[in-house]
Amino acid sequence: MASLTRLTLGSVVPKLARGYATAGGSSVQVPLVVYGIDGRYATALYSAAAKKSNTKTVEGDLKQIESVITKNSTIRTFLADPSVAREAKKEGVRRLLKQGKYSELTNNFFDLLAENGRLGETERVIQKYLQIMVAERGEIPITITSVGELDKKTETRLKTLLSKSRFVKPNQTPIIANKVDPNILGGFIIEIGEDQTVDLSAASRIARLNKLLTDAI
Repeated sequence: MASLTRLTLGSVVPKLARGYATAGGSSVQVPLVVYGIDGRYATALYSAAAKKSNTKTVEGDLKQIESVITKNSTIRTFLADPSVAREAKKEGVRRLLKQGKYSELTNNFFDLLAENGRLGETERVIQKYLQIMVAERGEIPITITSVGELDKKTETRLKTLLSKSRFVKPNQTPIIANKVDPNILGGFIIEIGEDQTVDLSAASRIARLNKLLTDAI
């Protein structure tokens, strides 16, 4: 099988447009189409990992790498700095990856990012790959913003209601995250997936009431 380090973005772009990516052989069905340069790299990585039945291992690698970058602003700056030569970045990333036990595929992928001058896209690529993995598992992320932390009973009830709603498909599993924001005054703001929001907050109701009163004057 051709190494991922020999993948060129130009060779996979046409297939990515149809929701597929090729990494030296048969096509792989990608469960989610993600866009942009970062999306193309994430899709190419997913395709290569799927052929090795290695998508979860790579996901674990990327989460660890993301954690390292998040905790170290020096590394983030180094990856994003366009003035650093590609070879210097490649060597720096290799040293970074040696500090952890990452798969060969992950190491090769970061070589590819370095060679193509795309290490500045690292965090965005990781996020797109994680989105693909969420789709692979049939999960749909739901963030519920409330005035205080939700108790388990309320969270379970909301999860059940959302599972039966038009926002969640029968084959999807809601993954609930709770965010606390006292500014909403009461009620909930529910964010489903990447592009759906249901605002049931008291602050929103008050704002609508104020608008009605203002318009009536």
